[in-house]
Amino acid sequence: METNKLYNAVQKTITLADGREIMIETGKLAKQADGSVVVRMGDTMLLGTVVAAKDAKEGTDFMPLQVEYKEKYASCGRFPGGFLKREGKAGDSEILVARLIDRALRPLFPADYHAEVFVTVNLISAEKDIQPDALAGLAASAALAVSDIPFGGPISEVRVARINGEYVINPGFEAMKSADLDIMVGGTIDNILMVEGEMNEVSEEVMLGAIMFAHEEIKKHCAVQIELMKELGKDVKREYCHETNDEELRQTIINELYDRAYAIATSGTMKHERAEAFDALEAEFASRYTEEELEEKAPLIHKYFHDDVQKKAMRNMILDEGKRLDGRRTDEIRPIWCEIGYLPCAHGSAIFTRGETQSLTTVTLGTKLDEKQKDEVLVQGSEQFVLHYNFPPFSTGEARPARGLSRREIGHGHLAWRALKPMVPVGEANPYAVRVVSDILESNGSSSMATVCAGTLALMDAGVKLRKPVSGIAMGLISDSATGRWAVLSDILGDEDHLGDMDFKVTGTCDGITATQMDIKVDGLSYEVLAKALEQARQGRLHILSKMVETIAEPREDYKPFVPRIVQIAIPQEFIGAVIGPGGKVIQEIQKTTGTTITITEVDEKGIVDIFGPDKEALDAALARVKGIVAVPEIGETYNGKIRSIVDFGAFVEILPGKDALLHISEIDYKRFETMEETGLKEGDMIEVKLVAKDQKTGKLKLSRKALLPKPEGWVEREPRERKPREGQPREGQEKREQRGPRPNRK
Repeated sequence: METNKLYNAVQKTITLADGREIMIETGKLAKQADGSVVVRMGDTMLLGTVVAAKDAKEGTDFMPLQVEYKEKYASCGRFPGGFLKREGKAGDSEILVARLIDRALRPLFPADYHAEVFVTVNLISAEKDIQPDALAGLAASAALAVSDIPFGGPISEVRVARINGEYVINPGFEAMKSADLDIMVGGTIDNILMVEGEMNEVSEEVMLGAIMFAHEEIKKHCAVQIELMKELGKDVKREYCHETNDEELRQTIINELYDRAYAIATSGTMKHERAEAFDALEAEFASRYTEEELEEKAPLIHKYFHDDVQKKAMRNMILDEGKRLDGRRTDEIRPIWCEIGYLPCAHGSAIFTRGETQSLTTVTLGTKLDEKQKDEVLVQGSEQFVLHYNFPPFSTGEARPARGLSRREIGHGHLAWRALKPMVPVGEANPYAVRVVSDILESNGSSSMATVCAGTLALMDAGVKLRKPVSGIAMGLISDSATGRWAVLSDILGDEDHLGDMDFKVTGTCDGITATQMDIKVDGLSYEVLAKALEQARQGRLHILSKMVETIAEPREDYKPFVPRIVQIAIPQEFIGAVIGPGGKVIQEIQKTTGTTITITEVDEKGIVDIFGPDKEALDAALARVKGIVAVPEIGETYNGKIRSIVDFGAFVEILPGKDALLHISEIDYKRFETMEETGLKEGDMIEVKLVAKDQKTGKLKLSRKALLPKPEGWVEREPRERKPREGQPREGQEKREQRGPRPNRK
């Protein structure tokens, strides 16, 4: 029996090149939001919603956009960890996805739109092999598309991976294992807005090809959203008025202050001197007004001075003269100095200073127990290498308290981690857990790239066998759409990032790119500009590397004396249980008596044993115990064993931990003993013996002490007698078999 639907759902479908489909549905869920959609690919579903305030708050002169991304554990049938058994605050991975969405959306809101906008994307169903972060940007944009909120999109985001030399859109988790390039690209139907990802030393041409490949897919996603907007009548957005301007005041400020601001911009002074000069110029102009007048005019004065005077002076200076705020050429890198081993008690440390940006970075080495545990909705496991980035207020001279970890710190740390990750050995190549911490002590542009450089130096100072050194550089762009002029800037300052059109960070070795992050703030960025930026970044990256290797060219031969030592050995899989013992009894006893920490990991049908100890003596003691447990006795080898028990016909000797063998009374000496008492041996005695035989059926081991003694003079070895039945008599059992007759056939 049919029932009347209480909703009117509208669906659109995007078909990928390989036949997979992405479905966008609206009108069914969360209908009280300004815009809501469900984006589905396979069995993975994301709910995207957007709500905007009706008007801007008084005094707000920026875009108060808040983006949240949340993965629900129920989406794949899992319970959250922890005591409360419910989702808590956003984890690092969720914050990183939210940042990806934010960076693509934010530039497309109108400059004069200041109402609060909240974008929320929830993962509500999760197929295990589909990566949902590649769909989150599409869900957010589609929610805005079906709303009446002013927005210059739509946009979409896709993942591009290069697998076996071929570019692939939105591959699954399993396919990513063989990828050498993994980037997320966001853009509109016309332009690229955001790129972020990691690579395994790929060329600039390969990365540019991946961006172009992604854009072709993004165009299809945007076309479908535009079609959906028109079908729902949402191509006309709400009216708003969030700014009141004073054109006369604007022109007065430009006419009176531009030339003086240009002179400050070209003075080549340091960051704080320049900022103080600009502030003084603005304050001088504002002083002509009374306090009552400034209540209304102060925000406009600051806005016009910043946008129409300070910003334009800096941009025109670069385009007209090829000169930058600190006096450099467009492709010139600031002065660099480096130092390693600055902190005597750290396992590894380095200072990297470029201009007015400085990172003090440390490396700490630990055991497997120190590895970061990951328990995300779709990703579980551990991270052997982690990197943390801290940006205290004093690094920019700000007088404010530090209150927790910001999203920016998480994002910058993740970028630096991606940059170094391909070069940091893990697994059997490096038994240590590795933690890198970058504390930014000064900042005037590109502190995340300083972290990459300082991290490289600190890792080599610690003795970590880094495959190749990695450096990073931040590129900027100044463009003028009216004249078509543009300039790519190497190693940008904070002001050039803030007032410019692009922030393009590139990291890599001398052989290729390892990570990138790009934010574009203007429309119409051509691939010619991107190619120029990549080539200029490569040259800058190599210049920075040359300065770094002057300080340290390769990792230290050995770890520093106070670094706890690790020995790693592989053991057969069948011996893992023997080393651990029942209830962990054996391994706990070894740790207790030797003062070491031991971990065992099963990898590729073998056990990897890591022994972590304070000194060589403790390591050797624990290693000997483990080797003894897993050792296989070999015939012909000599052992110094301990007599465990005495029996009538000999003694059982422990030649290896847990491995006893029989020393027969006849093998104790060339002298013949009738009883064991005559031998003088007793339990607990240490005795040197030789393993002479192993029973192939039972596996029992046979020892000889006699084989290690010199033969007495005139000794003649008796030949073993062959047992034969007596003449005329049947062999044992033969008579009975003959009486029994032939055995009947069995079917």
